[in-house]
Amino acid sequence: MNFRRFSSALLLIAVSALFTGASAQISFTNKASVGAVVSTDQVRAELLAWAPDGVESGKPVWVGLQLAHIPEWHTYWKNSGDSGLPTVLEWTLPKGVTAGEIAWPTPKKISIGTLANYGYENTVLLPVPLTVAPAFEASQLNIKLKAAWLVCKKECIPQEGEFTLQIPVRSSTGSSSGIFAAAFAASPQPLAGTGSQVEAGAQVIKLSLSGLPASLQGKTLELFPESANVIEPAGAWQQAWKGNVWTAQLPLSTQRTDSPRLMPLVVAFDKQAFRIEAPVQGEWPAVAAAAVVPPALEAALKANAALGAPPVGGSSPPFGLLAALLGALLGGLILNLMPCVFPVLAIKVVSFTQEKNQAARLAGGLAYTAGVLLSFIALGAVLLGLRAAGEQLGWGFQLQSPAVVAALAALFTLIGLNLAGLFEFGSFLPSHVASLQAKNPTVNSFLTGVLATAIASPCTAPFMGASLGFALGLPAWQALSIFAAIGLGMALPYLVASAVPAVARALPRPGPWMDTFRRLMAFPMFATVAWLVWVLGQQSGIDGAGALLALLVLMALVLWSLTLRGQARVALATFSIALAATGVWAMGQNVIKPLQASGLAAAPSERWQTWEPGRVEQLTAQGQNVFVDFTAAWCVSCQYNKKTTLANSAVLADMDAKKVVLLRADWTRRDPAVTAALSQLGRSGVPVYVIYKPGRAPVVLSEILSVDDVRAELAKL
Repeated sequence: MNFRRFSSALLLIAVSALFTGASAQISFTNKASVGAVVSTDQVRAELLAWAPDGVESGKPVWVGLQLAHIPEWHTYWKNSGDSGLPTVLEWTLPKGVTAGEIAWPTPKKISIGTLANYGYENTVLLPVPLTVAPAFEASQLNIKLKAAWLVCKKECIPQEGEFTLQIPVRSSTGSSSGIFAAAFAASPQPLAGTGSQVEAGAQVIKLSLSGLPASLQGKTLELFPESANVIEPAGAWQQAWKGNVWTAQLPLSTQRTDSPRLMPLVVAFDKQAFRIEAPVQGEWPAVAAAAVVPPALEAALKANAALGAPPVGGSSPPFGLLAALLGALLGGLILNLMPCVFPVLAIKVVSFTQEKNQAARLAGGLAYTAGVLLSFIALGAVLLGLRAAGEQLGWGFQLQSPAVVAALAALFTLIGLNLAGLFEFGSFLPSHVASLQAKNPTVNSFLTGVLATAIASPCTAPFMGASLGFALGLPAWQALSIFAAIGLGMALPYLVASAVPAVARALPRPGPWMDTFRRLMAFPMFATVAWLVWVLGQQSGIDGAGALLALLVLMALVLWSLTLRGQARVALATFSIALAATGVWAMGQNVIKPLQASGLAAAPSERWQTWEPGRVEQLTAQGQNVFVDFTAAWCVSCQYNKKTTLANSAVLADMDAKKVVLLRADWTRRDPAVTAALSQLGRSGVPVYVIYKPGRAPVVLSEILSVDDVRAELAKL
């Protein structure tokens, strides 16, 4: 058996596996453009204007950002509630024109688990009045807006956009009058509320609001306090009418950071809303001590973030380019121990036993190294290019696409069936192609390097994480040198083996054992297929995983039918190919169709909770220690650590004893919020394990966890 033969036939599939991730499943989730409209996957944002009498001093001139959300997604009010951030508008206006505050429409209460937020769903306009000075003279009013908003479902995505708009000065701009009229009608109407007051208490605040319209009396009202961090938005509260005075008792926030003497409040019923500014009577209890980072530490963290280095206090100290290159080299070496990569390396080493010429062995080693190096550089270039275009991506991004996962499963199934002896690629290739294979073993070695890179790319080995995170903040040539160092590390064992004659002499002589070894190597490939099917199940659901399994069986049937001879081959091959084509047509969409975002994250267990943006800060502000597991279903190291160290009874007992809150951030599919959190830690891929301590810098642990290391770090809490 010629072990080189299968690599050439897999060139197209291997290259597709490397680069399909660059184009598959790409959607701009944080896209900014210049114009009146910016669209993302969740929001369509448009800058609108209303100037019915032209642009003139004393005349109404309004501009506003309209946010149209897709179903189930929302942005936030001026007081976002338990979590979230209000939309921010930064205007650039000509001299003589100034922008006022947002005339916030009445929000709705949005409950997410145990939290409650205030925000907007469907379509909302955030109108802003412009004041025009008498001295303003121009033929048109040029407006520039930079807007930033946080759009959330169960996950949250920070987005921004830049907008431009020109309003003619001498003519009416009224095409959006209906939209602005609806926004004004949805805004709370001011009420004097004479006699209204807020009484501060130790655990609750008591409201007494007077002056509300008689039509509201006896109705159950909604309440939206404009002051943040004063009450518990999700807390239980009571309300009642005493004649024409509406009263309420609301729980005081345990994390209150403000003691206002005047509280602006919005009360609403149906489509009516009113705003009252109520004075506060009595003395507020002491505010909760905010968990703050010392100024010196905060400055150090900002300096590290600017340099792209990992955080101070982590297990990986700040380093320069030389140390990053060394870490990348070591990480590449460790990649060879991954279960899907090892069989390829083992088969290449065994091929030494068939090659007696030392010069030919060295040429094969150099070609394999070139294939690995160029593939890693190409993969790094694709990643850097997409990030420069605005994509929130990290290492292993191609495995976030169900199409790429399915393609790799098919690739490994082909390799496994070939190693198991079901078919030989040479029997399917034209004779002139097969002869080229025999005459060009160096090309085969190069293609094997491409294949090895394709199957190693989902993994992040120790030392790699910090180096890759550091690389993404460097100039392109320096970043690509780190990717090349990973490739060199991965290719180094084979290169050394090909250059040292003693390695070939130490191997057993060719014999029947080689065929047994070859068939044995099929089983790690099939195990990798099983893992990839499970990964696809996390992305496309049980229907997608089942469809992929069925298609792999049909592919095996086609391959088997093509090994037959005579009329049976023609009949069975025709039938099996037609059956496979029908299967692809009927089930292919199930394979590549991703689940809705709500179905992506693993259901939280009693011990582990789902990570969300801002959750860590909220917990540490309450004095809690937090452990975050940044993971993905396609990450082999993640699953190994999860089943070993993170499931260890001693580690879990220490977690319980220290009352550590466990959060899991799932990156199986693209999540810009997780990508941003990883970038803040100086990382670009998973696994990443972080311990957060109130008032101290986060501690980043090794990619391959050990029980002793985790317990030692927990002992410091």
